[in-house]
Amino acid sequence: MSGSYFPQWRLRSSTHDGQGAVIAADERLPVPQTVAMGVQHVVAMFGSTVLAPLLMGFDPNLAILMSGVGTLLFFLLVGGRVPSYLGSSFSFIGLVIAVTGYAGSGANPNLGVALGGIIACGAVYTVIGLVVGLVGTRWIESLMPPVVTGSVVAVIGLNLAPIAVKGVSGNSFDSWMALATVLCVGFVAVFTRGMLQRLLILVGLLLAYVIYAILTNGAGLGKPIDFSIVANAAWFGVPHFATPVFQGSAMALLAPVAIILVAENLGHIKAVSAMTGQNLDRYMGRAFVGDGLATMLSGSVGGTGVTTYAENIGVMAVTKIYSTLVFVVAAVIAILLGFSPKFGAVILTIPGAVLGGVSIVVFGLITVSGARIWVENKVDFSSNTNLIVAAVTLVLGAGDFTLKLGGFALGGIGTATFGAIILYALLKRRG
Repeated sequence: MSGSYFPQWRLRSSTHDGQGAVIAADERLPVPQTVAMGVQHVVAMFGSTVLAPLLMGFDPNLAILMSGVGTLLFFLLVGGRVPSYLGSSFSFIGLVIAVTGYAGSGANPNLGVALGGIIACGAVYTVIGLVVGLVGTRWIESLMPPVVTGSVVAVIGLNLAPIAVKGVSGNSFDSWMALATVLCVGFVAVFTRGMLQRLLILVGLLLAYVIYAILTNGAGLGKPIDFSIVANAAWFGVPHFATPVFQGSAMALLAPVAIILVAENLGHIKAVSAMTGQNLDRYMGRAFVGDGLATMLSGSVGGTGVTTYAENIGVMAVTKIYSTLVFVVAAVIAILLGFSPKFGAVILTIPGAVLGGVSIVVFGLITVSGARIWVENKVDFSSNTNLIVAAVTLVLGAGDFTLKLGGFALGGIGTATFGAIILYALLKRRG
């Protein structure tokens, strides 16, 4: 390992020797292969990075653009040592909808209020990163063991479930089309292999989109897709920037999302460490700061909060290519896409029923990923401590239990997150 801030990125000419050579973070492939891998990572993050802003009424073009900018900022902060892509975080969705009163379609009229809260969250996240850089991660792991992090992640999906279902319950056609979308994603997940399977959300959405177009534009069964907005959109242009509004109650509500982002990032970096055989703990504080600053920067111009993406970690697990230069390429491609209004117009033609069906799957997968944390870390549910923490956290979040103190209200995800941490701290000696 070089003593310089950035690695030297030794060139590896092939990935096909033996069982498929592992390309380490401080190594690089030839330019054509690096570009191809960058494109693959863009495709992997695309579905979720576009879906999250659509569910909150943000500009998807701007979200894609800021995901690229945020990834470059993260790359700089960690000195090119931690392979990661930063995409739109789903942890904000429930609370953004709560503070803005977003109706579920079109642009969010109270976007500025949400942006102020996202910036507050990024600031808290950055401070946590600075503390971690000074004292290490042991205190976080003590406060948030797997039973807590698994419960909090599961709660995000459960809290969002009513939003997804309500969004496709307007009429019978939309409800059936949402179920068809779920089946499309399910068939891709089960009956395909390789990268096609890795892109189950994106490919399933495309299949459902085609079916919807055939049934509506072709057979006249529902509201047809309006393709004129695509034809009229320019190939190149500046996305819609927005100005944050700093409202105390919204900032207080969204700031605790930082705890969830810390749990996500911690888990992702541990996973990459395990895959590469390299201990990345010494970069954890810088990774948190990078993610926090990227979230603040994104929120300051109208973008979503960002987080390290499990989708891209999955791609690395499949390809065994961990070169951080691949993520520089992916980030640049995302920035270029962000400056294409035509690309954004295509995204906006996605029917609400299809989007709702995909949301059902995504929110379900988030919920199950919480349970996966329990399984992978062998959480012992014969322990009453673990049992109570998980049980109470899940119900608080799923039921959207809200605590009010004067003019301040802490919604279901926030209550569940703090509840899990506090409950575990109080009960951990009494298992």
